[in-house]
Amino acid sequence: MTTRIERLLRTETKYPQSESILSPYPPENLEELDMRETYHVSRAIHVLGAHYEPWGNVFVRGMDYLCWNTRTHRTTWLSPDVLVAFDIDLEASIWWNGFVIDEVGRPPEFVLEVASEHTGVRDYTVKREGYARYGVPEYWRFDWTGGNFHDQPLAGDRLVNGEYEPIPLTTEQDGMIWGRSEVLGLDLCWDDGNLRFYDPSAGRYLPDLSEALDERDTERAGRVAAEIERDTERAERISAEIERDTERTERISAETRAAEAEAELRRLREQLRLAQSE
Repeated sequence: MTTRIERLLRTETKYPQSESILSPYPPENLEELDMRETYHVSRAIHVLGAHYEPWGNVFVRGMDYLCWNTRTHRTTWLSPDVLVAFDIDLEASIWWNGFVIDEVGRPPEFVLEVASEHTGVRDYTVKREGYARYGVPEYWRFDWTGGNFHDQPLAGDRLVNGEYEPIPLTTEQDGMIWGRSEVLGLDLCWDDGNLRFYDPSAGRYLPDLSEALDERDTERAGRVAAEIERDTERAERISAEIERDTERTERISAETRAAEAEAELRRLREQLRLAQSE
């Protein structure tokens, strides 16, 4: 069955170019990611994508481009590692192969940058200023090294009157650092070099692919164990019913034999009485 996205990709242009739009494709100079950065970026995209998939209207992408439009702001393109936007035209965003604010109508609600050796300083300077100009409500930064590439292991900014203000963070005794993302409704956590998302409403961390598979296997094993337990209980009930039926049969059989013996005894007594009367 052809998926909705496949149909969109095969459909002829639905969003024609105008004089203000140069090209629907991203620029050629998007920042290259190293393997360590890519791991954390891909993991975050998968975790958030899986979490918001049931919503149906949440745009979770990464390593694309973000701009006002593709003509007048060629030199100010930014390429977020992770971008989340709610209640937008998914078809337009898929066709433009990125996030064009003029086409979507507003900036994304959330942007995340993962540190790398070559782009770390740019993330908390140039990009921080750029996302503020674009009006992104929340901008987060994660440094898996603990602060070698960024100014700190985890940082978040919230847009207030056009300028970013730091989001308060908490450092636990075990070294975990976390802060609350109001737009996502989640806590972002620096956990021993890994970025984790905690859902306070559900009281659990969002699982990554391996954790989701483990949960699925655990849930399946639990269902099988519960079915086995139900079957065992059912077998025990059937065995108990058979035992009761056996006891009932034996009791009926014994009562029948006693009744037959008593009837035979009465018959013999009657015969004896008749013989004596003769």
